[in-house]
Amino acid sequence: MPLLKIDAIKGRTSAQIQQLLDATHQAMVEAFEVPERDRYQIFNEHEPSHMIIQDTGLGFERTDRVVVITAISRPRSVEMKQRFYALLVAALEEKCGIAATDVMVSVVTNRDDDWSFGMGRAQFLTGEL
Repeated sequence: MPLLKIDAIKGRTSAQIQQLLDATHQAMVEAFEVPERDRYQIFNEHEPSHMIIQDTGLGFERTDRVVVITAISRPRSVEMKQRFYALLVAALEEKCGIAATDVMVSVVTNRDDDWSFGMGRAQFLTGEL
């Protein structure tokens, strides 16, 4: 945990998707200080006409390499979130060739009682995690 959902336009190879997932995970591990095996990622591909990701008037253009990352997480500090954003765009640029202008991130916060990792139990509440 966090659960990372990554939405992108179709066209990446399996190797490129794996690089993207690995880079995203490393940024999250470093910024949110979670264990390496705390990895929950879902990658969704979309037809180009199914994603409209504009710049909210910030003055840059998106390309067909755009990715939208939703991190569903327990509460994190402002500093952790800002570090995640910075580490993420640096890693995606370096390892995947994705420009910082093609990375949109939203962190959605929930609570311990909102998570069950299996077995029908809320492991954060039961003390298993």
